[in-house]
Amino acid sequence: MGRKKNVTTVEQVTDVDDGVLLPDYNQPPPPTPFIGGSVIPIVNKLQDIFASLGKDQHEQLSKLKLPQVAVVGGQSSGKSSVLEALVRRDFLPRGCDICTRCPLVLQLENRPALPGDEDDGLEWGEFRHLPGRKFYDFSEICREIQVETEREAGLNKGVSDKEIRLKVSSPNVLNITLVDLPGITKVPVGDQPNDIEARIREIINSYIRQETCIILAVTPANSDLATSDALKMAREVDPAGSRTIGVITKLDIMDRGTDARKFLLGTIIPLRLGYVGVINRSQEDINKNRSIASALAYEEQFFRDNPVYNGLKNSCGIQHLARKLNQVLEQHIRVVLPNLRKELNNQFVTVAKELHALGEVMETKTEQGAILLNILTKYCEAFSAMVDGKSENLSTTELSGGARIHYIFQSIFVKSLEMSHDCEPEEVKRFPRLRRQLEDVTLKFLDDGSKPAERMITNMIEMEMGYINSSHPNFIGGKRALEIAMEHVRASQDGRDVQRNASEMGQMSQSNPSQSDIGAFPNQAGQPQSNGERTASIGNSTTRTWGISSIFGSRSTSGETSSSREPGKTMHDINQAPSIIHLTEPPSLLRPLERGTEYQTEIIVMKLLLQSYYDIVRKNVQDLVPKAIMHFLVNDIRRDLLGIFIKKLYRESLFEELLREHDDDVMKRKQTGEMFLILQQAIQTLDKVVADVSSTTPSSDTDDASILPRFH
Repeated sequence: MGRKKNVTTVEQVTDVDDGVLLPDYNQPPPPTPFIGGSVIPIVNKLQDIFASLGKDQHEQLSKLKLPQVAVVGGQSSGKSSVLEALVRRDFLPRGCDICTRCPLVLQLENRPALPGDEDDGLEWGEFRHLPGRKFYDFSEICREIQVETEREAGLNKGVSDKEIRLKVSSPNVLNITLVDLPGITKVPVGDQPNDIEARIREIINSYIRQETCIILAVTPANSDLATSDALKMAREVDPAGSRTIGVITKLDIMDRGTDARKFLLGTIIPLRLGYVGVINRSQEDINKNRSIASALAYEEQFFRDNPVYNGLKNSCGIQHLARKLNQVLEQHIRVVLPNLRKELNNQFVTVAKELHALGEVMETKTEQGAILLNILTKYCEAFSAMVDGKSENLSTTELSGGARIHYIFQSIFVKSLEMSHDCEPEEVKRFPRLRRQLEDVTLKFLDDGSKPAERMITNMIEMEMGYINSSHPNFIGGKRALEIAMEHVRASQDGRDVQRNASEMGQMSQSNPSQSDIGAFPNQAGQPQSNGERTASIGNSTTRTWGISSIFGSRSTSGETSSSREPGKTMHDINQAPSIIHLTEPPSLLRPLERGTEYQTEIIVMKLLLQSYYDIVRKNVQDLVPKAIMHFLVNDIRRDLLGIFIKKLYRESLFEELLREHDDDVMKRKQTGEMFLILQQAIQTLDKVVADVSSTTPSSDTDDASILPRFH
């Protein structure tokens, strides 16, 4: 389905497919509220403000892109002639080689003649790198551009992305800001690097890829428009053609029988902002010093005398190009202004916070003393808060401060407490020497306070070791321990009696009667020893510990002696010994001897007594050690730390040394302060733009949205 066009009374063309209002470039634009007189110069001022930033600062503000027009074209495409025609002055370097080797930001400022003005009717240029110096001779402007280009890009025809900023004030120009970019080249010449084309394309793309940039794509009419490098690069970053203006140059030197009508109508490569055709001065005209005024008159005559361009007179000529650029730039500024202001305010808030965090410069001893005393006080308050477990910066995933001290005392005695770094105020990070001194004084104070605490703790442990108080009210006592032990043995004995008869029956049926005393085994000397003898020997060798004899009393060994067998009854003749020793299967449950039960009782009693008294000692240590540490160490530090700081550090002779900052911090504060002032100035300047736009914004009845496409 083809596109249907509805022509309205104001010559609007509605694209039915997408509902977007497109301008009819064959009709003259209706008058629009003239806001460019103040808006564009103010945006130029913003550009000057941002241009004063250093490299690091400029990278930080890289997101803030101001509206501008970038001129793109190949070598010998006529870019320079177009710019000079807009200025109406010869001021650009020319030659057969690459001439524009640095981006040239050209700010055209309309300065109406005022009665009594000494500069009435005069034109001049002013470079950003030479502030305050006015160039009234435009040939000197040309020489200064060459000198600055060689300074930035070198002498070997290389290129640089460093901008040269030139403002031209004249009553004969409209308010426009253009960036003349290096011409696209294919083959390096002379001493140019092999990657010269890639470098130039990168410089161009760094401008035209920004959504706030209007692209002025310059293409000569005597070349194929489909192969235009300028239009190709513009389409890569602006595929919809919504912010590209095509300029067709050299219409007067096209082959006979050909014309640029299809180019200007946009039937070959459509552009939302359309095309403008212009006539350039030839090199012969330049050599003969033909004036730009004469060339403009010739251009006007050319379009008037060629009937093919009669219906396109509003798309032809430098005059129309200047008006279009002015209107497009004004509208573009109006569209991008809200986002620009928002980003600028956000950046300003960020920089203000950074500057506040870096602190103020201390110029007097009074200011230095106030800062130092404030830091010392905050440090002590933070320390006390950490000890109390009330710090604002406490972690929610682990215990801190006093709570952590309690945890360590109760659970992991060997774990150390490291919280000194959490006590440092933010201001301390500015002053490395002060930070070291704070650590040294605090550690010395901790060390001095820890010594009496250590002595007290050592004495407490030695006191516990020096005397065992068996009369302690919480001590279990021998009588109670014996009762518990007997109950435990009796319970285990009852469990064994249930299985005793079954076990004996199994042993009698399987044992050899001659070897019923299987408990006797030959020892290393060839003499058997009964279980009773071994038990007796063990019993006799048992060492009595303190306090145990008072519980169990003395034990007779007569039973042990009588229970031992005579050697003759347990030893057989070696000749009568069987060749094979038959061992009985061990019983499923071993029966402890009577004496074993008595020893088991003693062991249980000993365990109960040790456990009971150890619990008493543990509770004493657990209670007294934290008290000793709090009394001798923590409370002293909380009470006296600030006084020690003031005594050791708060001296006027130490102010300068303690409050000396890192060189990087000093430089960062300087740069951040400069950026703060620049952003502040930019916001004030932008507020003027907002006020101007608000006061001149047309009503819905006179809205000129039909003249320019909407930008998204």
